Amino acid sequence: MNVPRFRMIACFAFCCSLFGSALARQPAPADHSTRRIYVEPFVTQEGSQKFREDVIAELRKVSSVSLAGDESSADAILGGGGEVWIKGYRSHNPQLGNVAPNGTPIYTGFLSIELRDRNGETLWSYLATPPASSRDVSKDLSTLIVKKLVEGLAQGEEPSTAASLSQPTTTLKGAGATFPFPVYEKWFTNYRRENPALQIMYEPIGSEAGVRRLLANSIDFAASDSPQAIHELSPGDDGKYLFFPSVVGAVVPVVNLPGLSGDIAFTPEALSGIYLGKIKKWNDPILARTNRGLHLPDLDIVVAHRAEGSGTSYAWTDYLSKTSPEWKAQVGTSLTPKWPIGLGADGNDGVSKLVKEQSGSIGYVEFIYALQNHLSYGRVRNRNGEFVQASLESIAAAVSHSVKISGDFKVSIVDAPGAGVYPISTFTWVVVPAHIEDDAKRKALTGFLRWMVGPAQRQAAALGYLPIPKDVASKEDAAIARIQ
Repeated sequence: MNVPRFRMIACFAFCCSLFGSALARQPAPADHSTRRIYVEPFVTQEGSQKFREDVIAELRKVSSVSLAGDESSADAILGGGGEVWIKGYRSHNPQLGNVAPNGTPIYTGFLSIELRDRNGETLWSYLATPPASSRDVSKDLSTLIVKKLVEGLAQGEEPSTAASLSQPTTTLKGAGATFPFPVYEKWFTNYRRENPALQIMYEPIGSEAGVRRLLANSIDFAASDSPQAIHELSPGDDGKYLFFPSVVGAVVPVVNLPGLSGDIAFTPEALSGIYLGKIKKWNDPILARTNRGLHLPDLDIVVAHRAEGSGTSYAWTDYLSKTSPEWKAQVGTSLTPKWPIGLGADGNDGVSKLVKEQSGSIGYVEFIYALQNHLSYGRVRNRNGEFVQASLESIAAAVSHSVKISGDFKVSIVDAPGAGVYPISTFTWVVVPAHIEDDAKRKALTGFLRWMVGPAQRQAAALGYLPIPKDVASKEDAAIARIQ
């Protein structure tokens, strides 16, 4: 069992969503004058006061920031939340095992941070994970967070607000991917604050089911992590629907291996072998070769996968197809692959729960779900031969090294080349009809889409998603006019 030593659980005033790793390139207000920032008290079980003091101490070193004594005298509020805990110990004496008195604690966890104005609008967000080992994890995290905040403020971008809707109350119905649901849920709530006349209802039922509903005209928009969702389900309708990237995320292999103190590394050969049913034990030589520092148990591997048609499955099988000729020949890339082996579960939540309950199991979920469920997630070998863990930085590397995005925004960034790339990174898309007869719904949907590719992007990183690149957002904003 892991022994928690340092734990913090803090809530934002507007949200208690808590997730994992970091990105510096967050847009922030264009005003470069000194900002008066109030640091909210952190509501934690322990370590809260020290962490707040450490954050304040780091902010005192920044010339472009002054500290306010309360919210009323501040022009921005810094708040955050998450957990940091010890998942094991790196032993100084391997013969004694990984126990606390004989090893260095290995930290894991996440802190989700946002800077917001006094109206509650997000100006900047960041998601930080602790260093693997630290003498003072609170101070190290505070230093990291303030450094990224300063970098974000230096970027500069004037906050914008959504245009008020002039029509009577309108309801938009959507359905589809579970992959982006945490950020979509937040967006729909926040957007309604600015536009009370619009209600957006969304069912996270999986990409295939959502796209099928859109094809049947029973919803107003769908969501999918597959750029080929329409083509795969109804090839003749490709030209009738438009794809708009919303955020970028990652699919990570999650494992449940009791006593595992480090992060397991996976080669494409290992992942395809496991999902083809050829690698059956955790101590298989193929796994042992790339994990020499870990004690892998003589334990059967329990394979978990999505039961329904899923964009997360599409990204996962896209990676396996691009890196394993055997997988490509036998299974291929699909929303609904014919799995050779394994137990099925619905949604990213379902796979997370299955893995959490099954000792010796492996599954694949969007990055945020691994963090939410305290699941160990592995490093994956990229084209450069590096074993890379998912983070906002490694997802950003995948985007920056990918091919140029086409005018229809349908592109796979899976297995992108380049140093530091996390190889199972992917855009996720909102899919809308190119022609919408209902004038009120068309105005409501296009208004939301413009907000989505604009100020909503500042809310993404705190929930573990990479904002879409600015050049892509500009192209999307122009393409929204194609909805007639």
